[in-house]
Order: sequence, then structure tokens, then C-alpha cells
Amino acid sequence: VSSAGTGPEVLLVGCGKMGQAMLSGWLGAGTIGHATVVEPGGVPGFAEDDRVTILSDPAALPAAYRAAVVLLAVKPQVMPQAAPVYRPVVERGAVVLSIAAGKTMTAFAEYYGGAAAIVRAMPNTPAAIGRGISVAVANANVAPAQRALCDRLLAAVGSVEWVAEEGLLDAVTALSGGGPAYVFLLIEALASAGAKAGLPAELAMRLARETVSGAGELARLSPESAEQLRKNVTSPKGTTLAALEILMAPDGVQPLFDAAVAAATARARELAQ
Repeated sequence: VSSAGTGPEVLLVGCGKMGQAMLSGWLGAGTIGHATVVEPGGVPGFAEDDRVTILSDPAALPAAYRAAVVLLAVKPQVMPQAAPVYRPVVERGAVVLSIAAGKTMTAFAEYYGGAAAIVRAMPNTPAAIGRGISVAVANANVAPAQRALCDRLLAAVGSVEWVAEEGLLDAVTALSGGGPAYVFLLIEALASAGAKAGLPAELAMRLARETVSGAGELARLSPESAEQLRKNVTSPKGTTLAALEILMAPDGVQPLFDAAVAAATARARELAQ
């Protein structure tokens, strides 16, 4: 497989929703020269591009195939079968970039050997619209240039943060990995409460969706803290304060979120065993 551009060759293993989001981001940003995608079911709806080769079987890779990065975007449960196949590519100098939850550096070292350069990252689903956030950690074998390349690949679908301790990815998984689901639940709950207050259900849902997405965008763009933005909406003795006195009570949302994130963190640690 030859490069169609001046950027790196990337081997993308698995091209589900997250894999497709990343591939589209790379192509749109010109981050890569060429990508070889291994996806048994093909990639339905993906427009042909001379920068992308799609294979249904890894056996179709050329014998001496080389890539700068092997990005593993398969589900954790199939990783033990899928990942070891690419050991020859890793041994030719590719850095491994995994976006699978619960698979540790130790597991990848077993697949690829103790000298392998490995980066683990936890993105989230807003990557599909280029607004994700990924948190990554690298092992000691990752060279600065390899880390910079992984950073560019992840940045094609949103923001990137790096941590020094792999164990922190469990809490990252609980917070930003699962966080979109918590926000969607907030939309559901707001809409349901609005309907119970007498609003037509469709209007309540529209108000909830627009309010949450608009507030999120304001939080992203504003230099003010979330606390200050909250205070900006809250008038003394007003309607918002009446609601916040419920939400911020000792048995309000904070202990619920504490318990929820703690439960998700604990489950992430269990899955990593």
C-alpha cells in the first residue's frame, strides 16, 4: 500500500462509528497521507477516496506492509482476537494507538511485546461532529514524534488532553467517556419535567435540547467559570434560585453525580482486570 499524500500511513483496524468519525476527520484536516482500513463488513456509505484503501481481511495486507500508526478501534471483547494479527506491523516501527475501553497497556504488551510503543486514548461520541474530547496516555517506549502524531490524529475529532498515569483513564472513562449519556439523560429529565408542568411534550423536548446545547456552547466559548455562568442566570429570590435550592440541596444532584461517576470508575477498573 503506497501513500497518496505527504502525511503518514495509518492502519485503522475497525471502522465503526468512532473509526469513521476519526477517518473523516483525518481526511478533512489533511492529517494523513493514506489510510488502510481493515473492516470485515466494509464501510457502507463511505465515498471512495484515493487516500483510503479498505480491506475486509488483514491477510490482504502486503507482506512487508509498514505504517506509522496502528489505530485499534474495535470493541474490547474482540480485541484479543483482532489485535495480535498486527504484531509484524508494530515490530516494523508502528506506534499502537488504542481507543478501546478497559484494555490496558499490559494487555497490549502481551500482544505486541515489551518493546512496543503504545498509546491508550479515551475519546467520546461528540467526536462524530468534531467536538469530542480525548484523554491519552503513552508508555515509555513512545517517542516524542510518535506522541505528537497520535495527538494530531486524535485532535482531528476534537480536543486532546494527556495524563501521565494510566489508572486515571478509569475516571476519564466515567466522566467524559460516559458523560454524553449523562447529558442526554439531563435533556430527557428536563423535557419530562416541562411536560409535567403543562408544556406540550414536543415543545418541552425542543426547549430542553436547545437549552442544554446552547448552554454547553456558552460554557465552551465563555471565559467565565461554570460557577459564574450559573450565577449570571440566577436572580436573588427569583425562579432559577427556587429550582437551584432543590438541585443544590445536600441530597441534590452533586451526591448523585459523585455516586454515578464513582460507580462507572469502579466498573472501568473491573473491566481492565
